[in-house]
Amino acid sequence: MKILIVGSGGREHALGWKLKQSPLVTELISAPGNPGLAALGRTVAIKADDARELAAFALREQIGLVVIGPEAAAAAGLADALSKVGVPCFGPSQAAAELESSKAFMKDFCARHGVPTAEYRVFDDAVRAKAYLGDREPPFVIKADGLAAGKGVVIAATRREADEAIDQILFLRKFGTAGQRIVIEDFMPGEEASFFALCDGETAIPLAAAQDHKRAYDGDKGPNTGGMGAYSPAPIFTDEVREQTMARIIAPTLAGMKAEGRPFVGVLFAGLMITPEGPRLIEFNVRFGDPECQTLMRRLNSDLMPILLAAAKGELAAASALEWDARPAVTVVYAAQGYPDEPLTGSVIRGLGEAAGVEGVEVFHAGTKQDEDGLLRAAGGRVLNITATGDTLKQAVARAYAAVDRIDWPGGFCRRDIAWRALG
Repeated sequence: MKILIVGSGGREHALGWKLKQSPLVTELISAPGNPGLAALGRTVAIKADDARELAAFALREQIGLVVIGPEAAAAAGLADALSKVGVPCFGPSQAAAELESSKAFMKDFCARHGVPTAEYRVFDDAVRAKAYLGDREPPFVIKADGLAAGKGVVIAATRREADEAIDQILFLRKFGTAGQRIVIEDFMPGEEASFFALCDGETAIPLAAAQDHKRAYDGDKGPNTGGMGAYSPAPIFTDEVREQTMARIIAPTLAGMKAEGRPFVGVLFAGLMITPEGPRLIEFNVRFGDPECQTLMRRLNSDLMPILLAAAKGELAAASALEWDARPAVTVVYAAQGYPDEPLTGSVIRGLGEAAGVEGVEVFHAGTKQDEDGLLRAAGGRVLNITATGDTLKQAVARAYAAVDRIDWPGGFCRRDIAWRALG
């Protein structure tokens, strides 16, 4: 069966790497892909949010399954376009993708269906937003309503920082049209975790959990990013927490989306805060996390292809249980200097072969391009994902950083404390 992966980042490279191992996959195609995906199969120069052209291509090529990677493709209605031409798709409809594309919709949905999350208010007026803060105690959580590549959240430690964030988003349009509205939430103390469930509109199958590192610099300092590293399993995510998450968050969400005429198909990514009262929802994403996906794909022993196809066809209830490697995995994101605000692109990267030679390591391309002469260059903010497994988390982390140190890229930087919570 021909598979089309839509996207060009590290998440898509990891999915392609895993799907390529399936005996059911006869050809792997990526749109638009990256140099790492190009080593696995054909790439085509179609943008991820060009739903019409992607649907036409999938029909013409007789694609057996389309796997949506980035949220932009889901929000652009790719699954809807593919449905019209009869091509199976693993990914949500445009209406279902609003769980991620609008934080205001997501919060209102949670209120309607009793999904535990933080108290909130939605504003499109800066004066009213600031007035709402009133004499409330910091920290304050300020979020752009729309898609902002994981960077549209400000945790303001003071009232002044909160006022500045409101002005940056609503007045100065720091996040463009994504900031036409903001959501102000109560701050939830606790430890974060990322949990994933495969859904077919009615049935949900739990995947594993991971823990992400959002801040740019060591010690959880600096601006929020799309993610600077991840590890799995996450000790905070116990079997009890998993059961609570499925019962209190995933199940009511799946039932609520179906009841509202937006059945959810794809992977539901719940960003969670683990509190003494149990897990509470921070936000939903409607795709595999990045870099969590890279970590999970290294731990998944089962063939990924049949389960994704079952989800796309509404057949998860009859699907076999997934098998996981008990060994931990860790991903270190190697980003371009200046990320997340103004990443410097074009710098030359060398030494990936040496890095991949470290035991237990895979290097996934996230934001790279290759010149005609073969030189690899940075072409984005998060550029490489160095993923390693080990018998212990400590060994996996050591292997990942040993690989990082073999890469010759003066234009890059990474956090040196990935998995610090679990390592103590």
